[in-house]
Amino acid sequence: MPTFTAPDGIRLAYRTAGEGDLLVCLPGPMADAAYLGDLGGLDRHRRLVLLDLRGTGESATPADAGSYRCDRQVGDVEALRDHLGLSRMDLLGHSGGTNLAVQYAARHPDAVSKLVLITPSLIGVGIPVSAELRRATAQLRKDEPWYPAAAVALAAIGSGQATDADWEALTPLRYGRWDAAAQQHYAESSKRMNLAVVEAFAADGAFTPEATRAALATFAAPVLLLAGEVDLNSPPPAVADHAALFPDATLAVQPGAGHQPWLDDPERFVELVTAFLGPPS
Repeated sequence: MPTFTAPDGIRLAYRTAGEGDLLVCLPGPMADAAYLGDLGGLDRHRRLVLLDLRGTGESATPADAGSYRCDRQVGDVEALRDHLGLSRMDLLGHSGGTNLAVQYAARHPDAVSKLVLITPSLIGVGIPVSAELRRATAQLRKDEPWYPAAAVALAAIGSGQATDADWEALTPLRYGRWDAAAQQHYAESSKRMNLAVVEAFAADGAFTPEATRAALATFAAPVLLLAGEVDLNSPPPAVADHAALFPDATLAVQPGAGHQPWLDDPERFVELVTAFLGPPS
């Protein structure tokens, strides 16, 4: 895998897939970018640059665990842009990786030509998701055979009495279809998860929602926020609130999709993203 040097000297790795105009992709901090795959075939339309965030995949593990903090990784993204020789770039983030993408856009607005936020995390911009909204979103799946156990687990989590088994029972709600492909994706992704990195990513000081929201209010580039209709983590009404923070935002809700919409309906996902990005130059 190709590598480059972060501002603090750490070697970071990325892989590329496809051909055409570059699209830099930031995964959630829980695992390396391999879980993104080819984003449902998006690599047939863009050359994806998939970054392994520090401490994941082929990227080096820093001695300073504090450097995992989201705001401190903005410099890593800027170093990647410089390494790629881009004056401006199209930037995509998924889940927790959207926090990093948004902070990068806030700090380097002139370096982003288009911003794509897939099932975005809301913590970095201070948008709460109520327990009621999560329950209503979960109830869209009430006809699934695993739903009763998931509903009990969701109630336990909401009451602060969750066990590891409760969190496991909630897993089907992460996907629009809890089929063999989703189960395999979860099993493979789980092997690469590093919860310690996630905790450090969101440590105290990582997010300054008021300042970020103020910066986004003047962010001129077009933004796509793609929500999954049944995504418990980032329900569409909350993602709509996120979209309202930008002057030029498009909100797309993918029917039947969960937190990994490129798995649930690859063709629809690619259609939505490519329609926003436009034809390759």
